[in-house]
Amino acid sequence: MNSPRKPQSYTALAVNWAPVLVWMTVIFLFSTDYFSSTNTAPFIATLLSNLFSELAPEHIDSIVLLIRKLGHFSEYCILALLLMRALNAEFAEQSAKSRINWSIALIVIYAVSDELHQAFVPSRTASPWDVLIDSLGGMCGTLWFHRRKRRNILT
Repeated sequence: MNSPRKPQSYTALAVNWAPVLVWMTVIFLFSTDYFSSTNTAPFIATLLSNLFSELAPEHIDSIVLLIRKLGHFSEYCILALLLMRALNAEFAEQSAKSRINWSIALIVIYAVSDELHQAFVPSRTASPWDVLIDSLGGMCGTLWFHRRKRRNILT
């Protein structure tokens, strides 16, 4: 018979979940007009042109796109690390597989909601490719956290 989950203090809840909520807010802010490609690409392109003057404009455009997509990946990788930290603290009695599944499911749901949000921002577009990149970043963060935690237990 499963024993009921012991109640957590408000402090423990805040310590575990506040970083997740703060990072979700950061991701939401990155999805606003201020961080659209229209507003950030020229800055990144100028910086790259100044650092690497020998690069052709089409190469700079490709690098800017890569940087922006790596931003998606890393945002969600960080979110997954914070989420796994919270899930491990709050639901330690659950199986690792369950916590991993919850983390990935929440990451995908948030990635979809983030793209839906961008559909309503004039200078942004919703992209299923970005959901895929976000989800892959989240999956990598989730699995990296699990592997690292597992390795620390075994050593």
